[in-house]
Amino acid sequence: MLENLTGSQIGILGGIIGTVLGCAGGAFGTYCSIKNTKGPLERKFMINASTWAWIAVTIFLVLLIGLPSPYRFLMWAPYGIMLTLGIRYINKKQAEIRTIEASHRQPPA
Repeated sequence: MLENLTGSQIGILGGIIGTVLGCAGGAFGTYCSIKNTKGPLERKFMINASTWAWIAVTIFLVLLIGLPSPYRFLMWAPYGIMLTLGIRYINKKQAEIRTIEASHRQPPA
């Protein structure tokens, strides 16, 4: 079956398989991030953060595909910076929420 495919067809097939696997991995990671929350505020925050992350990555990919060269390659700089800052913000905020929720769950001494 694969011996009848041209090089461009194999490339398209690889792109489709890569997209499906990438989205499945992202969905699984999102599910695990939300599932491993400790309380309702943290869960709500992670759902919100995950939604914005999916939107941001989708915008990045649309720009990466849609912009002409060399502008599309310039999208990597803001993406890398925003990804790093976004991860740091989410981790810090999640730790703060966990601290707040843990103090509300502890029984009075």
